Amino acid sequence: MKTITHWIGGKPVESASGRHGAVYNPATGAQEKQVGFATVDEVDAAVASAKVAFESWGASSLAKRTAILFKYRELLDAHRDEIAELITAEHGKVHSDALGEVARGMEIVELACGISVQLKGELSTQVSTRVDVASIRQPLGVVAGITPFNFPAMVPMWMFPLAIACGNTFVLKPSEKDPSASFRLAELAAEAGLPDGVLNIVQGDKVAVDRILEHPDIEAVSFVGSTPIAKYIQLKAVEHGKRVQALGGAKNHMLVLPDADLDFAADNAINAAYGSAGERCMAVSVVVAVGDTGDELVAKIAERAKNLRIGPGNDPSSEMGPLITREHRDKVASYVASAAEQGAQVVVDGTGYTVDGHEDGFFLGVSLLDKVPLTADAYQDEIFGPVLVVVRAESYDEAIKLINDSRWGNGTAIFTRDGGAARRFQLEVKAGMVGVNVPIPVPVGYHSFGGWKDSLFGDLHVYGNDGVAFYTQGKVITTRWPDPADAGINLGFPSHS
Repeated sequence: MKTITHWIGGKPVESASGRHGAVYNPATGAQEKQVGFATVDEVDAAVASAKVAFESWGASSLAKRTAILFKYRELLDAHRDEIAELITAEHGKVHSDALGEVARGMEIVELACGISVQLKGELSTQVSTRVDVASIRQPLGVVAGITPFNFPAMVPMWMFPLAIACGNTFVLKPSEKDPSASFRLAELAAEAGLPDGVLNIVQGDKVAVDRILEHPDIEAVSFVGSTPIAKYIQLKAVEHGKRVQALGGAKNHMLVLPDADLDFAADNAINAAYGSAGERCMAVSVVVAVGDTGDELVAKIAERAKNLRIGPGNDPSSEMGPLITREHRDKVASYVASAAEQGAQVVVDGTGYTVDGHEDGFFLGVSLLDKVPLTADAYQDEIFGPVLVVVRAESYDEAIKLINDSRWGNGTAIFTRDGGAARRFQLEVKAGMVGVNVPIPVPVGYHSFGGWKDSLFGDLHVYGNDGVAFYTQGKVITTRWPDPADAGINLGFPSHS
């Protein structure tokens, strides 16, 4: 059985821990690979490699860094199908969705290729007589990323390309459930000419995570995952003096006003709720139907949901693949049963779904729950699966209060033809990313991604300008070159004269 290894100092390194994690094909339910879990010593070796590499990489020219990144982008483009196949084999998402993941990750590589513009400093001349002040940004040193299973290529690419473009070196701890894509990203980076030690990967579990959070030579940690773990990451890392950006969970609401095109809204609700089997932090998991739109909208969503083609991700006819593990599938299914017990109407029940020839796969059909009480677990919790909750509101004001009262604040959307209502919503809603007739408002690479409330821990979002700020530290330099004619001593307090 193939074993996925670490990547340290520019080459594969076998784990010596003797501990392994199973890597499944979610479509068949069979274990096809295993991944070696890192020891504390192996994490330390990766950090040591990154620390040595920083001595030269941090002082390298922007021209050298961007030349490597341009080559890296070229290699990613040439191998995008191969990377997508690795994602499908270990995560389960359909191939077209996996290709989209690679493309969105490449946007950040493209942003990193333009880092010379992002790192331009500022200069104020003659702030006082013959005194100039300049502001510059410099790399932090060794930084780390801890990434989730649902986007095994894209989320790592949200982090390390920008970090290394800024002059840092990087240690990545990817999800142990689907580790092959990130390992391939490291191989391609080496092929592009990235020096040994600039990018390192340690596979593993909580042992590796905790060592990253405690290691004195790691300056900053980026994380994407669930809210409980994001809270833990922030507290543990800050305790050890690190800069942190930790993106947590979500319960994203899609508000549908009475004037909306309901066919358009239903199409988008299906795409945003059930794409990637709902395993997206930006998935629409709640539709808020305002006024008398609810019955018609639910009927349209149900009609479309029943016709979705569910099957293996490598089948071109499949529109939705399996979930990541058997345990996660069963947990998601349990929310449908509990919702019925707690007063919701189960319009479409996807539990117990099987795919012919793949009976052992981790498949789950799509579920649609209507008139869900706000106290129900299906509304309160992040389900992270193909379950769409519909709640009703009598008015816009009731709907916006409902959304703003949620402890989550990642993404949200409004569907309407009314520009005034849309403008009011985008200003009033308490969420970090807002879509107007766009159900999954993931920002493009040159804007930053991140939520509010329990969806973000730390001050800065990922990629875009926030990403550059996170991976650099500011320095202000005040200079004076006296005129040769000046002479004498003045012990008075400096003044702006």
